[in-house]
Amino acid sequence: VAMETVSLEHQIQSVQRHIAFLKKEQMELLHDLHLEILRLQKHCSELTHDLEIKELEARQQDVLDRELEEKCRAMQAQLQEKEKDNLELRKELRHKETLVAALRSSLRNKERRFLEELKRRSHRVTILDTELQKQTEAAAYLS
Repeated sequence: VAMETVSLEHQIQSVQRHIAFLKKEQMELLHDLHLEILRLQKHCSELTHDLEIKELEARQQDVLDRELEEKCRAMQAQLQEKEKDNLELRKELRHKETLVAALRSSLRNKERRFLEELKRRSHRVTILDTELQKQTEAAAYLS
């Protein structure tokens, strides 16, 4: 019986040492698991933060894209308006060029008629001057 008691005490001590060892291992494992959970939570927070920043940047880029599209549409509308204005100005320019050509032609005709009239009057003045000289000479001879 004493031998059995000693053997039981050794077994109990052995079991207690095993339990203490297992408790220590369990504590270390739980500690490592807690550290891993904290590391994963931190990593998850970083990824969430990165995702939020990327979503914010994407929204900002969408806003910028919409603004640029609106500006582009406005510029296209202005360009079309300017092209329309240019077309009207070209029509007006062609019309005025036609008027200028007509006025030049009219001016050339008037100038030609004026020169012809001037030539005719100059010839008439020469004839009258010659007659005046003849009459002056005749008057001088008669007097």
